[in-house]
Amino acid sequence: MFSSTPEQPTSATTLPANAGEVTDGAVDRVGQGVTTIKDSVIAKVAGLAVREVPGVHSLGSVPTRALGAILDAISSADVNPGISVTVSDDDVAVEIVLVADYPVPLTALADQVRAATTRAIEGLVGIAVSTVNVTITDIYVAKEPDDNDVA
Repeated sequence: MFSSTPEQPTSATTLPANAGEVTDGAVDRVGQGVTTIKDSVIAKVAGLAVREVPGVHSLGSVPTRALGAILDAISSADVNPGISVTVSDDDVAVEIVLVADYPVPLTALADQVRAATTRAIEGLVGIAVSTVNVTITDIYVAKEPDDNDVA
């Protein structure tokens, strides 16, 4: 999990005249407390970013996707197949397993996945990404319709 504590106001901080009032503007003021972001949320952010990269057919290997489908059917567990995160105090390492579309250049795809994952996690979660390892386990080749196939 990633936790952050907001910086404490300094003695130079000037509070607005209506600081004690509850108003719609209350969301603009920072209070004291700890924000905790679960590892599963970071994994979900990464998964959503990866799915938006053109050329990614699916996340996870075939057995992982099958297990994920079974878990989805029997529970409401939040499973992010193909994504695992390891969070330390200052940063996060991400492991991504995916199936690529054919004929996408695989090293370019991995670079795009790394960039999208890093942007999403650092932008939405606010923690630095130290590593994004990408494993491509298969290539998906779309079946082309035969002349004999009926549409």
